[in-house]
Amino acid sequence: MQELNFPKFSFRFKNNENKVSIFDEIRKKFIVLQPEEWVRQHCVQYLIQHKNYPKSLINVEKELKINGLTKRYDIVVFNSDGSIHLIVECKSYKVKINQTTFDQIARYNLALNASYLMVTNGINHYYCVMDVENKRYDFLKDIPAYK
Repeated sequence: MQELNFPKFSFRFKNNENKVSIFDEIRKKFIVLQPEEWVRQHCVQYLIQHKNYPKSLINVEKELKINGLTKRYDIVVFNSDGSIHLIVECKSYKVKINQTTFDQIARYNLALNASYLMVTNGINHYYCVMDVENKRYDFLKDIPAYK
């Protein structure tokens, strides 16, 4: 797999029927290793190991309904009160991040009302804080660490 613009992490892998899988600490199971999953697992470890977010507040690959359509978010980090702190949209390192990617996470946030957004393809990372009053997001250098 492609080297990503994240710190180095150690992962558990297994090979089954010529498919490599990576262990997801949040879902507690092996997931077939695709380029987007490689990015997602690095991002999860970044949140846990570098931003100190508790595993218990992280959710991965869950469905949500937006305008009657079923969508799946990549990563959501909750606050201890159950509100949503952060939504992360992960793309394959082969995918260029563009306005469509930001539109996607903004649509998700209409339903989820997160304080922060992160978009990453493993190479480029974009961080935003929501300005709810003015219905926009402002870019940040990084997301805040867990308090």
